[in-house]
This record gives sequence, C-alpha cells and structure tokens, in this order.
Amino acid sequence: MNIKQLLFAFMASLLFSVGAAAGQYTYSTPAVQGYDVVSYHAGKRPVRGNGNFVATHQGATYQFSSKENLETFKRSPDKYVPAYGGYCAFGVSVGKKFIGDPEVWRIVDGTLYLNLDAGIQDLWFKDVPGRIKSANAEWKNIKDKSPSSL
Repeated sequence: MNIKQLLFAFMASLLFSVGAAAGQYTYSTPAVQGYDVVSYHAGKRPVRGNGNFVATHQGATYQFSSKENLETFKRSPDKYVPAYGGYCAFGVSVGKKFIGDPEVWRIVDGTLYLNLDAGIQDLWFKDVPGRIKSANAEWKNIKDKSPSSL
C-alpha cells in the first residue's frame, strides 16, 4: 500500500467514525428516483433529471432535466411534489408505505400520485376519489412513521 492509499484509508475511516459518532448520515438518493417532477405536468411522459439542476424542498432533493423546469419548481414547489412523499397512493390508502414507481403515475386534480406497480394502480383506478380520501386520512397517522413499522 503506497502513502496515498494509506492516507485515503485513514481519512475515510476518520470520516466514518465522525459520522457514526454523530449518529447522522447524509444520503444522496434523489426524490422520485431522480425523475423531473415538473416533467410529469409538462409532457406526456416523465423524464429523468440530472445533477446539473437540483433543488431541495422539505428535506428531499429533486433533480430536473432543464434549468427552466428547475426555475418552475422553485416558484411553486408544492404544486409539483408527489402526494404522500412519493409513496404508493394505494399503499397509503391502506396505511402502508410502499415505494412509488416513478413510471406508474397519474395526475389527479393537479396532484402527482405514484403507485407501486401497474397491478396496484389498476386497483387504485377502481375508486380514485375514495382511495385519495382514504390516503389523505391515513397519511396524517403514518406520515412520520417508518415504512417497516407499518
């Protein structure tokens, strides 16, 4: 092991130790798995964002495909963020938090809803207004709970 490798290993272990001691870690996973949330409203299909156009809103990091979409988001972020923090709308309606698939989506009354998969979305489609009403009520109870506790 040369001196550069040794120094790198030492610094990495030091940084890990400091993070572990503080009990905090920073994660870089983007919201909606990196999809540009403005693109859902602007086009027929969502597109992936990239690291050149990034904004943080309520603790989540969003990526955008263009400077224009980033600026649009910044003007009115609540209009574009997905319902229920991006968790599956059907899952939330039954008191669960399942990761929403960014390619299984629908905009209802201006709000972006994601679902776990196409089969679950078909169940959601059977009663969209009822599922949204149930999910809105459930979200108040589960919003701050970890998915594994539900």
